[in-house]
Amino acid sequence: MILITGPLYSGKREYACALLGCGPEELAGRAVWDVQDRAADCADLDALAEELARYEVVTAAEVGGGVVPADPGERAAREAAGRLACLLARRAERVVRVFCGLPQVLK
Repeated sequence: MILITGPLYSGKREYACALLGCGPEELAGRAVWDVQDRAADCADLDALAEELARYEVVTAAEVGGGVVPADPGERAAREAAGRLACLLARRAERVVRVFCGLPQVLK
């Protein structure tokens, strides 16, 4: 599995298409997007990470930077998203951060 992370609209999808040599239509069957949204209400992040690691490509938008939310629920959702990203990074064969359309290989 390849984990691609980066800010919203940073070119993650385009990079995944180029990496896999496919178009957006085919990519939908080989990748899963915005997994950080699945972490918020998840009771077992390890099980979720195992499930997501079955895809060729997993993308997670970076959500931890910036102002810390005042709402406890929003803070918990960000923490869960960060923990999920760490679990996925451990399982990934490769981790790439895309920023301004430029890929940076982290692992």
